[in-house]
Amino acid sequence: MRKSLYFCSCLMVLVSGCSLKTTAPTLQDEALVLSLQEQNERFEMLSHTENFDELLVLFRQNCAAPLTQKVYANVCEQALHVNDAKAFFKNSFELKKIQPNEQRSMLTGYYEPLLHGSLKKTERFKYPVYGKPKDLVMIVGENDKKMRGRSVKGKMMPYFTREEIGKRKLNAEVLCYVDDKIDLFFMEVQGSGRVELENGNVIFIGYADSNGHAYKSLGREMINRGIFNSVEEVSLQSIRAWLIAHPSQIDTLLNTNPSYVFFRRMEQRATGSLGLVLTPERSVAVDRAHIPLGSLLVVKSESPNYKVEKFVFAQDTGGAIKGPNRADMFMGYGERAQWIAGELKAPLELWIMQPKF
Repeated sequence: MRKSLYFCSCLMVLVSGCSLKTTAPTLQDEALVLSLQEQNERFEMLSHTENFDELLVLFRQNCAAPLTQKVYANVCEQALHVNDAKAFFKNSFELKKIQPNEQRSMLTGYYEPLLHGSLKKTERFKYPVYGKPKDLVMIVGENDKKMRGRSVKGKMMPYFTREEIGKRKLNAEVLCYVDDKIDLFFMEVQGSGRVELENGNVIFIGYADSNGHAYKSLGREMINRGIFNSVEEVSLQSIRAWLIAHPSQIDTLLNTNPSYVFFRRMEQRATGSLGLVLTPERSVAVDRAHIPLGSLLVVKSESPNYKVEKFVFAQDTGGAIKGPNRADMFMGYGERAQWIAGELKAPLELWIMQPKF
């Protein structure tokens, strides 16, 4: 009898012990499940029109950049052995919403312009496209901040402003001469371009360096002067039209932006700060102080003339691109690209794809 009671007591302990191991899910467990469900739902919502096979090819190309390897070392390796592209992006990354700060959340566009030029200076082709000046010096200051200037009697002085450059001959190679100073200004803003020479040959021009002065928006300056009433009136097209109609004001207005860009000959079309050829409507310029170059992002934006909801790559930077929730979409080359890029100013939602491992 004692043995039976002892056996039953042990059995009850064992059963009781088993029951403790099958307790209900904790709040943390439920939160984790809910988070995973939300992640999956958000991924499906933002990717319902995505071509994942194309995206995988572009991702592998993006991984060729050393800076990308710093962000996605493990997933770049895994991407080489993927059979199911959608499953790879869904399971290897976590979508994280980028929250805006006090700066405006906005998507703009840029493009690769076409200019007309000559290798020799003529009456028509008289505006030089400068390479990096030989007297331009860059030093690295506190917090790895890069500063540009020129050395004068052993002292670091600011480099010449746009206005000063226009009044002197620089100690720099002239890559070519173009026939339109407004187009040259816009090529600086875009960061690269193509120049069609008199013989029909086309040379590719890419960013080399700048004079180190802060970029100042020409559109904002024209609003401040009462030329335009609001940001909505400002576009590449409206700025150009006003300048052409008021030729005596061209230099005065262009010189309000002291920043000046120097170029170099390229063997390939538009190339971004990441060192890769830009892909139309897949490459964006970002503020690298907030978003690492090489990052995979999701952009969602809509304007009267352009709607986008897709995966893109942070492959470029720009003087006017400041803040975490700011992006500049590369639209490509041609009339459509120029028109959309010139008009695009739209609210932006932005997500970054963070690796899970």
